[in-house]
Amino acid sequence: MTGRPAPAVLPPSLRPWLGLIAVFAAPAVVVIGVLYAGHSQPGSVDRWIIQPTADSVGPPWRRVALAVDFLGEPAGAVTLVVAAVTGCLLLRRPRAAVFVVAGAGITVGTATLLKSLVGRTIHGDGNLSYPSGHTAFATALALVVALLATGRLGLGRTAGTLLVLAAALVAGGAMGWAQVALGAHYPTDVLGGWCTALAVIPATAWLVDRMADARRRERR
Repeated sequence: MTGRPAPAVLPPSLRPWLGLIAVFAAPAVVVIGVLYAGHSQPGSVDRWIIQPTADSVGPPWRRVALAVDFLGEPAGAVTLVVAAVTGCLLLRRPRAAVFVVAGAGITVGTATLLKSLVGRTIHGDGNLSYPSGHTAFATALALVVALLATGRLGLGRTAGTLLVLAAALVAGGAMGWAQVALGAHYPTDVLGGWCTALAVIPATAWLVDRMADARRRERR
């Protein structure tokens, strides 16, 4: 096949900036994980921000928090991913569809693995908390969509970087607030989940592009 190549899911103009962010985010995940490994109580930073309890917020904000939390639950997360994949396929962008699934899947998988390794708990030994998988997923999906929008709209380095970072801040902040408000995570768990997505998504995007380009060259 010699048709026009599919656009990269990681716009070339954003690669240096996102690569730099990933380089700082990955060690942050490790450092926070080491600091709170095996802990079952909030740290000093957590207590300074808020003491997570089951009634941290009341109506109507609790209903808002529950609605946001649902988007990170399996049913809500699958719905969002399916919607994003469907949009990519309708736009005839199979590489983007693969990126949506890979980005969300690898991020959640990484967060799940880290939970087992770190062993931090909240409200009981069976509730592994670091990093927040909900926050990691929400941030990852927002990053994926923002990267695809940047490429689709042809945004430059500054506009594209601002869009990607804004999406990560809004999605991660909203989900992180919900997790802390509902007493499901410590604030540092949320920060760890956010940084997990910032570290994983640029690497996943680069990998998807490399594999797609290599496959296209083999078909020539």
